[in-house]
Amino acid sequence: MKILLLEDDVMLNEMITDYLTSTGHAITATTDGLKCLEILENEKFDLLILDINVPNVDGLTILEKLHEQKRMVPTIYISALIDIEEITRAFDIGCHDYLKKPFHLRELTLRINKILKTNIAPQKHKRLSKSYSFDAESMTLYFNNEPHILPKRQLQIIELLAHNRSLVVNYDMFRTYVWNDDYIDNATIRAEVNRVKKVLKEDFIKNIRGSGYMVERPN
Repeated sequence: MKILLLEDDVMLNEMITDYLTSTGHAITATTDGLKCLEILENEKFDLLILDINVPNVDGLTILEKLHEQKRMVPTIYISALIDIEEITRAFDIGCHDYLKKPFHLRELTLRINKILKTNIAPQKHKRLSKSYSFDAESMTLYFNNEPHILPKRQLQIIELLAHNRSLVVNYDMFRTYVWNDDYIDNATIRAEVNRVKKVLKEDFIKNIRGSGYMVERPN
C-alpha cells in the first residue's frame, strides 16, 4: 500500500517508516501537519497514518479538510491522547481506527491489514503483463481479452497483487485477505501462489525472497 505517515516524534517516525517499508509498503513520512497537507495536494495515498498533536495543523483538522474536499482516504490515528472527546471526534470525522501510544509495530500491521481487507474496492482493468489484465469489478482475469478461469482463492491472490501492483504483498496480507486466518503458515501461501504461477501463460508474479510477492507495473 502507498501510505502517508504524519508523526512528529522523529524517532518513532523513523521506526514506523522502516518497519512498514520492510513489510512491503511504500511510505511517505513527514513530521509537520502543514507539510502533510501540501503532500496530499499533489499525491494520492491508499492509507493515512496520522498523529493528532503535531506542529502547524493537527491530524484531526487534516482529515476534516480532506472530507470537505470529498476526498475519502482510509485513516488510522496514532496518539497518546486518552480524552474520550478527542477519540470520539476522530471517529466522528471518519477515521477507520485509533491506536493509542505506545503500541507494538506488529499491532499497527494488523490494523492496516484489516483496512486492506475491507477496502479493496472495484477498479477498472489493471494491466498485469503484456497479455494479462484483471478486472476487480467482475473478479475476472483476462488473457488477451479472454477470461482465464481460476478457482476463487487463486483469483483472490491475483486481486490482492493487482490492487498492490508495484508493491510487495507480504505474507500477513495474504493471511488476512485470502485466507482470513492468522495461523496459515508461509509455506502454505507459497504453495498456493506457485500453483497460480504454474497455470499462468506469462510469469508476472515476482517472488520477493523472505517478504512475499509482487506484480510489477508493465512497460
